[in-house]
Amino acid sequence: MNYRHIIFAAVLICTSPIALTAASAGEPRAVIELFTSQGCSSCPPADRLLGELAKDSSLLTMSLAVDYWDYLGWKDTLALHGHTTRQRAYAEARGDRAVYTPQVVVNGIVHVLGSDRAAIEAAIAKTRASAAPLILPVTMTVADGKVTVNVPAAKDEHRGGEVWLCPITKATPVAIGRGENHGRTLTYHNVVRRWVKLGDWTGQAASFSRPLADLPNADYSLHDIDRLAVVVQGGVAAKPGLMLGAATVSLR
Repeated sequence: MNYRHIIFAAVLICTSPIALTAASAGEPRAVIELFTSQGCSSCPPADRLLGELAKDSSLLTMSLAVDYWDYLGWKDTLALHGHTTRQRAYAEARGDRAVYTPQVVVNGIVHVLGSDRAAIEAAIAKTRASAAPLILPVTMTVADGKVTVNVPAAKDEHRGGEVWLCPITKATPVAIGRGENHGRTLTYHNVVRRWVKLGDWTGQAASFSRPLADLPNADYSLHDIDRLAVVVQGGVAAKPGLMLGAATVSLR
């Protein structure tokens, strides 16, 4: 994916039982969302970097495949149009036109080039110094065929947000048959398969739950889900804001 593609993207803006597990209340320092595409020749280095960052337990890393490069000759097999909508909503919330691949959004408020490790680390430090992200010690458990998320009461000015649950596939190799990455087999890490809204958080302590059987859809089965991630994010889906809390749990 060369520079012309970045400019074009900016213009676009004008099942059987699963073993039961539980997550501890960790202290994540950042939520890293990588907007990527199988049709983007600049994306593989960012995809590899996300796999490396995924080894850091203090980071919640998520790969969000977009669909706006499908016209180049290869339909992204993991893309969700909702990811394209989310990326554009971030640009709208920031007030810029920065929609490109590979793009990383850090803690919901800062974007950087997804293949630049130093820029990602600098963005993490910047958000932690200026915005106090992930102050809510969110917990998540899986038991009795359902996932339960607990969000504590607010202790500062952040007193509202949305609670989103993401089924995740840990590693997905894809053989690219056409387009800019033709002939390559690429592995995508922590692939988000869908976004399930659990509810709104109003600043009071709250619990949310959803049956595991509700999580699959026509594109993947319960066997394809390795992890669950939950985020509590300020703002609304059309104008997402600061990440207030996050947690993950392994299903394998």
